[in-house]
Amino acid sequence: MNIRVFPDQLGASIYAAALIEATMTRLESPVLGLATGGTMTPVYRQLVDFHKRGLSFAHVTTINLDEYIGLSPEHPNSYRAFMNENLFRHVDVDPARTYVPSGNATDLEKACADYDVIIRSNPVDLQLLGIGVNGHIGFNEPASGLKSNTHVVELTEETIRENARFFEDTESVPTKAITVGLQSILLAKQILLLAFGEKKAQAVRDSVRGDISTSLPASFLQVHPNVTLILDEAAAALL
Repeated sequence: MNIRVFPDQLGASIYAAALIEATMTRLESPVLGLATGGTMTPVYRQLVDFHKRGLSFAHVTTINLDEYIGLSPEHPNSYRAFMNENLFRHVDVDPARTYVPSGNATDLEKACADYDVIIRSNPVDLQLLGIGVNGHIGFNEPASGLKSNTHVVELTEETIRENARFFEDTESVPTKAITVGLQSILLAKQILLLAFGEKKAQAVRDSVRGDISTSLPASFLQVHPNVTLILDEAAAALL
């Protein structure tokens, strides 16, 4: 596991964007696994800037990790809307090759199975991850057991509280999500995990130095052969 520590989010985000660009320019048809949330916003800002300076996304396929259940793609707090606002509409990516789980599908079990078909058909070259304060990756929450494939998950109170800042109030945050499973994440050829701020320091420390456990899903990244942690100094403080 590679660990890179930067003084602030800006340096870390530029480094992450540069690694993503390297994958995009090295491969003929790169597949990027993408994540959402505040940690990813500066990374996507850098990628948009790279695009303005000549980086093309025309040959790229993207597969997002998760989506809230009950929100339409047009809902301003959906992860599809987040991706459109922060990346997709600013670059030349083909919208038909940008995949986000369907959170408002009438048959969620089928939606999960269909998403797994998409993942199997488009093996991820580089997976971008954040980490929750409880160690979740994607929406794979701490549990006695973890599911390998795309599935519906009940969000923990801790995750709901953390995500409430993006909604009007805590009561407005969806309590369920559809998420890619841990096996699918670990099948990515390369993984970049970003963490910023002192609130993430304990989860980062435990994921890197602690035991591998379903109570800390990010700890399973220890078994992956090509993981890079990209941290600011606050998130790396306990390493």
